[in-house]
Amino acid sequence: MTTTPIIKRRFIDTSFGQVHCRTAGEDGPVLVMHHASPGSAKQLEALMRLLAACYRVFAFDTPGNGDSSPLPLEVPTITDLAVGLIEAIRALCLRDIVVYGSHTGADVALEVAIAAPDLVRKVVVDGVAVFTPEQRDDYLENYALPFAPDLDGAYLMRCFMFCRDQYLFFPWFKRDRAHRRDNGLGTPEALRDWVVEVLKAGETYFRAYRAAFAYEPLRRIGLVSQPILALSSVEDPLLETTRQAAAQVDAQFRTLPGFRDPEFGPALRDAVFAFVG
Repeated sequence: MTTTPIIKRRFIDTSFGQVHCRTAGEDGPVLVMHHASPGSAKQLEALMRLLAACYRVFAFDTPGNGDSSPLPLEVPTITDLAVGLIEAIRALCLRDIVVYGSHTGADVALEVAIAAPDLVRKVVVDGVAVFTPEQRDDYLENYALPFAPDLDGAYLMRCFMFCRDQYLFFPWFKRDRAHRRDNGLGTPEALRDWVVEVLKAGETYFRAYRAAFAYEPLRRIGLVSQPILALSSVEDPLLETTRQAAAQVDAQFRTLPGFRDPEFGPALRDAVFAFVG
């Protein structure tokens, strides 16, 4: 009988506080995972279970997200976030690792590989965002704002709508036909979990988002010395920019099924298996 891999949790001490980590798998190469914004590595749990069959998987909450302490910086860069996570990786004595990242996490994965080539042997990026100057300015102003507590609970509804509408629109705050996504809503349980994880860091989560908006992956990806696999769902708004980033460095590129397709997770798993070996 096949058993479902157990996901364990732990905190790692660093110079700026504690980094929260989920782990799964007992044997095989080390795979370090970085989640998309907003939220935490909880978003990666289903994929962790698939990958844990062949890898020792470590998924970190980005500093200032989920249960990880924020960096002592008002405006951290993606490089700052990566350096903070490298502290946690080194504290766990992880070596010869494969780094995976989704969206904001893809940027972090690139910077981890650049900053710590002695630790990283391969890189998997799942959705790479490339913004025009106009998009960058628009998103910095409107996309991610703090959810400061208030006595009437309005911040709870704002956070709920912020998460819900990301399923339906891109960007989420342009709620019209032109910006409608075609992947539908997730389950009520997934939406609840997402809202809870965002609220844990409601007054700091947006810093990672803003770091991602300011990041320029096309200028940085060429500094990665390790082999790169770029992935994107056919329903991901970042499909074409991911393809563009992959082509710039002649990285492997694979498209994945839609997010609601039962084959999405297995296809991602199989692509990683084939790339990592």
